[in-house]
Order: sequence, then structure tokens, then C-alpha cells
Amino acid sequence: MHKTQEIVINTGPILALIAGLGDLRVLQMYERVLVPWEVSQEILVENGTRFGAKAFQEAHWLSKFTTPTATPPFLANTLDKGEAAVIQTALDHQIPTVCIDEIAGRRIARLNGLHVTGSMGILLRAKREGHIASIRTVIERMRTHGVWLSERVVQFVLQQSGEL
Repeated sequence: MHKTQEIVINTGPILALIAGLGDLRVLQMYERVLVPWEVSQEILVENGTRFGAKAFQEAHWLSKFTTPTATPPFLANTLDKGEAAVIQTALDHQIPTVCIDEIAGRRIARLNGLHVTGSMGILLRAKREGHIASIRTVIERMRTHGVWLSERVVQFVLQQSGEL
């Protein structure tokens, strides 16, 4: 398995990880995690009162961009602002891996030659590296907070982690 050291991450996985773990410390298993400006804006709407905003703001070690991403029309018209910015940021900074949970964003990222992981992929790596004890417990917390997870993906991740 390719061990990614740098990723560009989208809003969905950030909020899912906060829902399941309470913070973003698990992302410190990467050397660098880039967060496009558009993703920060999605998380910090309503002056930081949205779910996850406090935990996101406390993660000072994330590389948070402070200016909007120049996205080409194809990305801007095909995906939401966060996904488009994640893909373009990865391409601009030659980061080979993005973290996106949405199917359309994952497909477009692959079409652009990027490796793709998501919140479940991060949890699987975290379990394998000893950062978390139980993926099942994290998934239960995610679902309690209203994070929708495909049952097929959950079963696959539990099987891969030895928790099924």
C-alpha cells in the first residue's frame, strides 16, 4: 500500500473525522495536510458556530490557505467549490493524494491522475498504524452525529481492519 505523506483534504472528511474522533489529531500521521481556502470557508460559515468549526480552528498544524483557489471552468462547473479547490490545489502543489468522500469528486480526482482516499481510508490507516483502537466505535460516533456512510463501504473497512 502506498503510504501517502501529504494530502489535500475536503470538508466532508474533516467534519466526519471530527464527528467520529472529536478532533483532527489523527491527521498528524501525515507530514502535511493542505486545506484550501474554500474548504475553510465551508467549515467556518456563521462565524465559526457550525459543527466542527472549533476543532478545525484548534488544528493549527493544518496548512490552511488564506486566498481563494483559481479553479478552471471544468472543475468549477462540475463540482462544489470545496471539491474543485481540493483537486486544483493538489494539482498546483504536486500533491498526489486528495481526501474526498463524495463520488463525483473522487471520480474527477482520479481522471486528473490523483490518488484518492476518504474519511474511511484515513480511519483504516490510523487503525493499522495504531492511532485508533476501534474503527467500529468511530463509525458509530460518526453516525450519531448524522454522518451518512455507505453500508457497503463500512462493511469493507470493518473487514479490512479485522473488526468484522
